[in-house]
Amino acid sequence: MSRLFGGEDPSVPYVVGSLVAGVFLGGVGGGVAFPTLPTLGPLLGISPLFVGVILSVNRFTRLLMNTPAGQILDTVGTRRPMIAGFVVQGLVPFGYVLGLDPGPIPLDSATIFLLSRACWGLGSAFVFVGAFSTITHITTPANRGRWVGYMRGGQSLGFPAGLVMGGLVTDAFGYATAFVVAGAAGLCAAAVAALVLPNVNADIGETTSLRDLPALVGADARIFAVGAVNFVIRFLFAGVLLSTVVLYAETYGIGIGTLSGVGASGLVMAVSVLGSSLTTLLVGRYSDGLTNRAALTVPGLVVFGSGFALLALVQTLETTLLGVALIGVGVGGTNPPLLAYLGDISPDDDVGKLGGAYNVFGDLGSTLGPLVALPVANAVGFTVAYLACVGLVAVACVLAARTLYGDASEVDASVASADD
Repeated sequence: MSRLFGGEDPSVPYVVGSLVAGVFLGGVGGGVAFPTLPTLGPLLGISPLFVGVILSVNRFTRLLMNTPAGQILDTVGTRRPMIAGFVVQGLVPFGYVLGLDPGPIPLDSATIFLLSRACWGLGSAFVFVGAFSTITHITTPANRGRWVGYMRGGQSLGFPAGLVMGGLVTDAFGYATAFVVAGAAGLCAAAVAALVLPNVNADIGETTSLRDLPALVGADARIFAVGAVNFVIRFLFAGVLLSTVVLYAETYGIGIGTLSGVGASGLVMAVSVLGSSLTTLLVGRYSDGLTNRAALTVPGLVVFGSGFALLALVQTLETTLLGVALIGVGVGGTNPPLLAYLGDISPDDDVGKLGGAYNVFGDLGSTLGPLVALPVANAVGFTVAYLACVGLVAVACVLAARTLYGDASEVDASVASADD
């Protein structure tokens, strides 16, 4: 299907490069809060419960905004909403600075941090959905996987980079400096985006309304399957693994050198993120040479599930590192082909909304994961909990094998008629 955009064809590497910088630096701004707020909370009189609410509210806001953002991007084009999203992400860390000392503002520190994190979720919805829409429109099935892989790689590395930067800069220079550095980086990304991003817009007459989006998703089993597999991946990776790995390391006495289970868990997760990022870059490019890039989904899920199986059955430092590495490789092996495949089969006038729906599935999974993982692990133990994760991956494999192995070159007539 054709992808049209206003003005001359942009240079794809420059456009995607600006998107990679934007999603990376946006992730830095989001990640910098995690190593700082838990220690900052007691100093500002913020309860541990409310600190948790502050840290999670951005994801809840993005969950609500993903599909409306897609509607706006499909209607007015991607340039202005995305630049606005980048600017909001760049300004959020300065809200953190204000939260350190509200001064004459009639809001307390907790409220300022809460509103700032909510704004970050709003901005990131436009950035992430807009990045998918832009790349889908300016690429073809012959090169889409490579550029989607680069974008997803930048996105996956931004958050852990923020964790590292937030901890190191705070230790060396203090909280305010860490927030200012993150904000400055985000605004630089907004400036680059303003210089490079084209106004990508399909040549359309009328887009599908949000009210009709569930029918559009349900009209083609492949679109639903892509979202459902993304839900499983985010539920298990960003939800279950991230929320339980510290307790897992402590329970089985897994340490690295003089580090405790808490310290070792950070390095363990770094292995997983690194495996995901490197695989993302490689698999996206490789998928471009396949007749149906979705064929990579099942092998990626098998690797993903094998990591949880290893964690469940053998509890040593070596097997833990290998297990989380396999999980990371599985994430990187499935996400870029899924997202590029969604771009292949999406109607031109609904790319933004379907990208938003894809993110809704993912954000819902990563939001529900921690709510389920900790109670289940405490009730039945890590072996049973992680084996249950393997079972869920098996269900996703069956779903992918039954629905994603058809011809991706055209959208089914049923999808095309969803607008009628």
